[in-house]
Amino acid sequence: MDLAELVTDRSPAGIAATLARLIRSGEIAADERMPTVRDVAAQLRVSPGTVSGAWHALAEAGLVRTRGRAGTFVLSQRSTWLPPRYRDLAAGDQVPYRVDLSSGTPDPQLLPPLGGAFARLARRTQGATTSSYLGPALIAPLERRLRADWPFVPEALTVVDGAMDGLSRVLELRVRLGSRVAVENPSFPPFYDLLDHLGAQTLGVDVDEHGMTPDGLSRALDAGPGVVLLQPRAHNPTGASLTAARAAELADVLRRHPRGADVLVVEDDHSGSICQAPDVSLGTHLPGQVVHVRSFSKSHGPDLRIAAMSAPADLMRDVVARRMLGPGWTSRMLQEVLLELLTDSTVRESVAQARTAYALRQREVSRAVRATGATLRAGDGLNMWLPVVDERAASVHLAALGIRCAPGAPFTTGGPGTPSGHLRISLGQVRHGYEEIGTALGAAAQQR
Repeated sequence: MDLAELVTDRSPAGIAATLARLIRSGEIAADERMPTVRDVAAQLRVSPGTVSGAWHALAEAGLVRTRGRAGTFVLSQRSTWLPPRYRDLAAGDQVPYRVDLSSGTPDPQLLPPLGGAFARLARRTQGATTSSYLGPALIAPLERRLRADWPFVPEALTVVDGAMDGLSRVLELRVRLGSRVAVENPSFPPFYDLLDHLGAQTLGVDVDEHGMTPDGLSRALDAGPGVVLLQPRAHNPTGASLTAARAAELADVLRRHPRGADVLVVEDDHSGSICQAPDVSLGTHLPGQVVHVRSFSKSHGPDLRIAAMSAPADLMRDVVARRMLGPGWTSRMLQEVLLELLTDSTVRESVAQARTAYALRQREVSRAVRATGATLRAGDGLNMWLPVVDERAASVHLAALGIRCAPGAPFTTGGPGTPSGHLRISLGQVRHGYEEIGTALGAAAQQR
């Protein structure tokens, strides 16, 4: 391989960017030994220090690892047990970063303590027993609590093992091979993986600062989707949240369209209580056409694996019946714990503090980025969508500084390998240093 022909920018970042493309494309295979620093320096007619800088950036990006005197080797970029877009997001996770802006997980220090809820449950429970395998899927006290602050009056409620469990149960019942599903573009990569798995045709719908656009939805409806999948708050990756006015506009588009009455709207409220925006749903206007899923992972803890879901009664009966042939129900002990967390005043205050902290991070990081001349809009929740001139160059620049971000391509309908012109920034681990991080992001956004 003649690197002299391939590398046009012979700075450390330029060399690293070229080699990163070759590694990700498979032209340089996993476990292959990289040429020595001195050999590459001679080929490119640059100093060994310049090449060492490129090697450092590749290592920080999780693309290579040095094995002492044995040399530098390419790391595998695939986790075979992960779906395709998850794999692309996981690329490079073998190497720890100084600052990880890629994970999408909440700050552990902002999650409420669970000890009190489990202790109270232990005092009134003898063990993990049940009086019947055929009892109600949702315990009555939790149902009453959920109904009290649901964004509309639901026909039926249940709990599932996390938001993706609920979404997949619904989509498996409503989507068939060749079905068309309208989904925000960009959106959460596992949505695309799930739709690909079901054999659906994805119809991308534009997103602006208020979420899915009415014009985009109208165009998608012309193609005849049976399902519209959207995120009403803290949209991942952009941080956009629906306003009440936007929700009404989208509902009006569905009402007016000749095919709109046959469409099921599926809403993933994944960030719930850590959002600044109120809980807005198209179910306020179209209750018989909306599935609304509220996750507690970001607000109360990802490993609780519990979410609440409302749906039209006939669809909910099918979901609950199908789950009886799988997990049966979501642990009623965990439901009791969730009820404790939702009603405990100390926990509620802790969640409110987390909501304020994430809003501060959004505001300060976006301000610091804009100070560099780059563009970044403060959103809601954990995520931000950074426009960049060149996605790979921006990633390599940040990796050289010990900062990892998520590539934008997996969040688009084009998928991995399709330039999005963005990086997804996640603020779960950003507790300080907003100015430094924002300055680095702003510089990365302008890399070519």
